[in-house]
Amino acid sequence: MPEDLNWAIGGEAGDGIDSTGKIFAQALSRAGRHVFTSKDFASRIRGGYTAYKVRTSVDRVESVVDRLDILIALTERTIDENMDELHEGSVIIYDGERTTMQDVEVPDGMIGLDVPLQDLAEEAGGAIMANVVALGAACEVADFPIENLDESLEKRFGGKGQAIVENNQAAARAGQEYVADLDREFDYALETTDADYVLLNGDQAIGMGAIAAGCRFYAGYPITPATDVMEYLTGRIDQYGGKVVQAEDELAAINLALGAARAGARAMTATSGPGIDLMTETFGLVATTETPLVIADVMRSGPSTGMPTKQEQGDLNMLLYGGHGEVPRFVLGPTTVAEAFWKTVEAFNLAEQYQIPVFLVSDLALAVTEQTFPPEAFDMEEVEIDRGNVVGADGVTDWVDEEARFQPHAATEDGVSPRTFPGTAGGAHMTTGLEHDALGRRTEDEGVRVEQVDKRQRKVETAREREDWDYREFGDPDADTLVLSWGSNEGAIREAMELLAEDDVAVRFLSVPYLFPRPDLSAAIDAAETTVVVECNAEGQFADVIEHDVLERVERINKYTGVRFKADELAAEIREVAAPTREATQ
Repeated sequence: MPEDLNWAIGGEAGDGIDSTGKIFAQALSRAGRHVFTSKDFASRIRGGYTAYKVRTSVDRVESVVDRLDILIALTERTIDENMDELHEGSVIIYDGERTTMQDVEVPDGMIGLDVPLQDLAEEAGGAIMANVVALGAACEVADFPIENLDESLEKRFGGKGQAIVENNQAAARAGQEYVADLDREFDYALETTDADYVLLNGDQAIGMGAIAAGCRFYAGYPITPATDVMEYLTGRIDQYGGKVVQAEDELAAINLALGAARAGARAMTATSGPGIDLMTETFGLVATTETPLVIADVMRSGPSTGMPTKQEQGDLNMLLYGGHGEVPRFVLGPTTVAEAFWKTVEAFNLAEQYQIPVFLVSDLALAVTEQTFPPEAFDMEEVEIDRGNVVGADGVTDWVDEEARFQPHAATEDGVSPRTFPGTAGGAHMTTGLEHDALGRRTEDEGVRVEQVDKRQRKVETAREREDWDYREFGDPDADTLVLSWGSNEGAIREAMELLAEDDVAVRFLSVPYLFPRPDLSAAIDAAETTVVVECNAEGQFADVIEHDVLERVERINKYTGVRFKADELAAEIREVAAPTREATQ
């Protein structure tokens, strides 16, 4: 019996794959098991292959692997798509009475369970519950107490009335009982625990972090895979006096958020690559007006429309350098779902402390992955809010000129000017996207121009000195092989390291959540025999940045198929480029 179990449901887009997978993931989480999910879905509303996969264990799991133990196949294509992950003993649940499934041939060594999903669902109250019947069948195969599924169904359908809940619970039991009556033995037995876990994805973590950080205005335009940030905030942020606005396009969204931030609200917007392109015009306006704003980019495959529902980390250059002229900025890149929460909080603090645009860069794999965490991973009492150099009526006089006019762009030593909220007595002022003086009035004076540019750039240098821009380290600190990465690759690399350790391949891994400013990696690279940069793009954008910083070549592992890294494939690729062990070279 494997230590972890890998389960999936697959079919056509529009077949309820996502909701079915979420129900099962929630049931596992409520049973005290760790969960790590992944999705494969087409860029259309109906039609096209889609799948929802769940990896579960009583121990923490942080990546997907090339193994599938139980597969609910709603279409014959589902079996074909997952053939490489199925193995001897894998169980395939399907409905042989469906026209499209009547000719299914279960591969040798695998167990095919022909369950009349639709008929059983109709007996329980409606054919629409066929997927729930399949969940019940999977519970029997996995020896998983169906009472946990009852709770998940209650949460999913409770708002539709108790009758709907009971019908779905009956449908699940119909599937369980049908498989039980087959009197077959399976190799799976899912242990349950008393552990209490929170299950959420990266987009939800960003939304939750925004609320915790005091965000009170969000403007956005729906775009995969960033839309879940807006959906999470809608309705929830209202409870704290906030507002979500769906704009007519991405340019309007960032400008609405900019306006709210100028009015004193903590504000943000979120989008993906094509939306970032449209928002670029406003990046400079945010920076030159010194307005604190958080801009989240949930990356997907590009360029152009690309593959909206596929994984990629191809926007790094845009986030580091996008915008005309020189735009001071910070770029933060959470590497786990939990860190997406905390980096969102940090992004809001940095934005206001330095009055600067802060880019929060996520990716599709992080956005759609649902993962379990203990509640203390999101301890709200640990959230600190720092609104920066905001002055009230009693402090305005420290920042006025000889004519008692407030100077919102005063050339301070650290680059951070005073800030007043609208309505502050004595703090009335103006600003403009044109170059301006300390009062915010436009100017083409050469001396003032240099003073203001230098002032804005000093914010970054001040932040380098004041803030902790460090990496997180895993593995053997003395290993000759150094692995560097950013974004959602962290979990897969950490599990790959465990596989490598079984073969006595030592690795030092630095996960970098700060992309600008970023940590000095030169000492770590100098100490290694081989440095490998892992990222989901073709050009090696982060590798280029590292080589620019340290003036030394690095090895590259790049994946741009639209699919995230898996632990076992990464272990194989790292093994190929890893430095020889010290023993082997002596």
